[in-house]
Amino acid sequence: MALSLSSCADDNFFQKDALATPEEIQSLPPAGKDSVWVVPGRHYNRNGFHRFFWGSHNRDIWSTPVKLPVFDLAAAHGGLEVAKRGGGFQSTSFELTDSTGRVYALRSIDKDPISVVSKFWQKTFVGNVLRDQTSAANPYGALVVPVLAEAIGVPHSSPKLYYISAADTSFGEYNDLVQGKVFMLEHKFETEADLTPYFAHAVNFEESEDALRKRFTSNHYHFDQKAFARARLFDLLIGDWDRHKGQWDWAVKPQQQDTVFMPIPKDRDQVFFNMKDGLIPTIATSKIMARKFHAFDDDFSDVKAYMINARFIDERLLNELTEEDWQKIAQQMQQSLTDKVIEQAVRQLPATVYTLKGEEIIYNLKSRRNLLPKAAAKMHRILAEKVTIAGSDGVEKFEVKRLDNNRTEVTVIRPATENQPARQLYNRTFHRKQTDQIILHGLAGDDTFILSGNVKDGIPIKIFGGLGADEITDNSVVQGWKKYTEIYDTERGNEIELGTEAKDKTTRDVRVHAFDREGN
Repeated sequence: MALSLSSCADDNFFQKDALATPEEIQSLPPAGKDSVWVVPGRHYNRNGFHRFFWGSHNRDIWSTPVKLPVFDLAAAHGGLEVAKRGGGFQSTSFELTDSTGRVYALRSIDKDPISVVSKFWQKTFVGNVLRDQTSAANPYGALVVPVLAEAIGVPHSSPKLYYISAADTSFGEYNDLVQGKVFMLEHKFETEADLTPYFAHAVNFEESEDALRKRFTSNHYHFDQKAFARARLFDLLIGDWDRHKGQWDWAVKPQQQDTVFMPIPKDRDQVFFNMKDGLIPTIATSKIMARKFHAFDDDFSDVKAYMINARFIDERLLNELTEEDWQKIAQQMQQSLTDKVIEQAVRQLPATVYTLKGEEIIYNLKSRRNLLPKAAAKMHRILAEKVTIAGSDGVEKFEVKRLDNNRTEVTVIRPATENQPARQLYNRTFHRKQTDQIILHGLAGDDTFILSGNVKDGIPIKIFGGLGADEITDNSVVQGWKKYTEIYDTERGNEIELGTEAKDKTTRDVRVHAFDREGN
């Protein structure tokens, strides 16, 4: 077997130069001025025996010659400079700047994932396997994204692929990292210089950790959850399963005395991912193992797989939306993603790759578009099972009303002050058939929690008062022996009226206040 389980990692796994050989392009026309034919991943082209065990994946795409422009650091976008080397462990990446201060990311389309395992395993067959399975990625998937994203109103970069000549010396000390390789260049969204007209009313950008920290520090910061839901449904449409918090930037938009964060997806490395074939990968990516490596095809057979890497950020930034909200967003996307839009988007692939896979990708995208409401319903059901609602370090009032045996309403209010009126921060009615548990976190403010309603059945509520002098009053009643309210806080410094329904879970341990704000 080509990747023997007893072999050592191959130090010469990757090709030295992506430039196509005369034999590889003998039937193709000349590339023309300032362009060349390249083969980005001929090292993934394996025989049938190897593919039986390890999968065909997207190997034919990696080993197909494509025509790309030759990168010229001094000419691109009026002249670019290398600001710093990127911190990614798998891709070779750089941050570049132009004369206006605008920031660009330059990343290799091929990856070396060997660093994700310990040094011991890096020297064994595991290193070979990890490197070989990069063939599941589609190196050109990101090129299809802009046309689709533009149609539905999801912010996007405009990536472009380049070949960096083996003779290029413009990267100085990094020359050996870029020579002979294929890279993707795209705008980043980091500074005021990156504020294009697309981001009307925005004043700057934030990374996810900074935006999350501000959101939970002050109740004057908010995330646009409907915009984020649209972006997440778009992730499902294109099969992008790797959407953790580091895959997002946020446009900062002031709204009177408050600030709203608008989502900007980035790093589209896993679009049109394909690891559904090969004996070993098929077993490894089953629902009981590495489920998240879900392949792009014509339906949404496993919506939950696409949500695994994004669980932390999904739970925090999609807790307001009702099933009706999700369906409206899905239907709007369907209307915008016409056949013409999808066909135009896929036409952005290199011509030789389009000939190879274009019609298949178009078919899959159209099928998935038609199934978006079904995917949205499933995504909502998954997120609705257990919902966490957090306040901030400011002062909030949490009102929980047990409306009837099936419905529970949660409202969060920012109380009025001398300078501003009260504002409703959150409101949603939960249904017992969908939601198994609601968890409230007051965080560090002097918060108020009031529960009311007399019902026969209801949804269990957990209240974590958080730091601060909290007032918690449970006037609700749920018939039966079970208590449906649990109150967690420290024993001193709070006013708590348990009533007949609440269970006292107060403690001397300050760790009861713990809440993961930034996903660290």
